[in-house]
Amino acid sequence: MSRFCIGIDVGGTTVKLGVFEDDGQLLRKWEIPTRKEQQGVHILPDIALSVRHTLEEMKLDLTDVLGAGLGVPGPVATDGYVPRCVNLGWGEGYPARDLSLMLEGIPVKCANDANIAALGEMWQGGGKGYNDIVMITLGTGVGGGVVIDQKIIAGRHGLAGEIGHTHVRDDETEYCNCGSRGCLEQVASATGVVREAKMFLASSSKESILRDIEENSLTAKDVMDAAKAGDELAVEIVDCVCYYLGRSLAQLALTIDPEIFVIGGGVSKAGQYLIDNIQKYYEQYETLSENRPLVGLAKLGNDAGIYGAARMVLD
Repeated sequence: MSRFCIGIDVGGTTVKLGVFEDDGQLLRKWEIPTRKEQQGVHILPDIALSVRHTLEEMKLDLTDVLGAGLGVPGPVATDGYVPRCVNLGWGEGYPARDLSLMLEGIPVKCANDANIAALGEMWQGGGKGYNDIVMITLGTGVGGGVVIDQKIIAGRHGLAGEIGHTHVRDDETEYCNCGSRGCLEQVASATGVVREAKMFLASSSKESILRDIEENSLTAKDVMDAAKAGDELAVEIVDCVCYYLGRSLAQLALTIDPEIFVIGGGVSKAGQYLIDNIQKYYEQYETLSENRPLVGLAKLGNDAGIYGAARMVLD
């Protein structure tokens, strides 16, 4: 009986792949380059070839595989339709159907990459043991995924979980990459933290170790490390970021009410310090019940996507 599944997470630079047993054990993981030239026409054939080659090395056949899950950086409708993936050069299509045909018809399911990361964390990561989680990824942007009853909630139009583009600040003058202004992503992503830091540094005369770092070299990690070390200005910057994050979690709690929020992405490497600062504002704005969703850290890092993609196969 087939008991293996394949997880595939397509990123703008690399495609991450993994072969799993159906109990969640990762047997092998690897990466291949994402060839985006010619509107990404090579991406799916490259994946199919790499999967075949790896299975052959593992002395497995496609008949041993239950199926494959495919995560892509864009909205995905419930029938697998992808209107476009800007970062891959893809126009509209059905990538899961196309990949299935390249892999002798094995079942392939497709979902948004942030949603599969959430599913992966629910299965084997920071949300393990819970059925209902919301994951928020604080990376270059702010991503999100909703999992209820162990299933991804993508919404009717594939927009569910786009937490980074919820409006949080009315007086924002600059535009977000989505074309709107005042998005959570503009404040709480890694680039957003740096942007906030530069604004604080420009508007304040306070001494700070952040002033010793060249402006173009400043990172979100620098800001978090300085705040942990007690730098007063850095503490103010982190407090501002966590204010918007905490308020956003409170709104999500009153809308979705998951069992746990799982915070991932590069900014989350600040660890419990970040969680504690978010929690302060989260509890301030969610006062309806003390029995509110928990807040914790993601555990799978960059592997969350392949775990979640593989988990899709088991539904």
